[in-house]
Amino acid sequence: MTSANAARALATHPRRAEIVGLPAFVVGRRTGEAARETGFDQITSADGDADDLVRLIKRQSATALLYLAGADQATDLAAALSGGSTRLDTVVVYRTVTEARLPDDVRTALAGGAVDGVLHFSARSAAAFVAALAAADLRTPLVLPQFCLSSEVAKPLVAAGAPDLRVAARPDEAGLLALVAKVT
Repeated sequence: MTSANAARALATHPRRAEIVGLPAFVVGRRTGEAARETGFDQITSADGDADDLVRLIKRQSATALLYLAGADQATDLAAALSGGSTRLDTVVVYRTVTEARLPDDVRTALAGGAVDGVLHFSARSAAAFVAALAAADLRTPLVLPQFCLSSEVAKPLVAAGAPDLRVAARPDEAGLLALVAKVT
């Protein structure tokens, strides 16, 4: 799993008990925690990003894997694992929906200067943030510190001209929070 959303999507799945009995390979701690909450007890975390997960899977010499994925995938795991001995069957278990506008309380906080920085966990959510700011006719929040999980996540903010981008040393939640801790 490359997202905690995949683990959460299993909560009501009719074959949940069967699936959570399998070993789980996850991209990071957050996804691992969601997998544990869903019922998985054999969890191996790559503690990083999708590239780290691919390396972990290759080291494990798994022959057949079920990839519980979102409809839109930032990384093509099947392609990354092709040519090896691992067969990957991808099953879409969730879809993300982008909100076109900021909630009123968030828009008010951003417009009123009550926000000190913004955390971005994915390029998709960063792009959605930029689009929602434009829809709300807010430009000044882009000058706030933008804390990004990786350089890939930062790309939509770079394109939007955000001047204060900070990228985590490691592409995981702990790395992102370490950036925030340096500021506070």
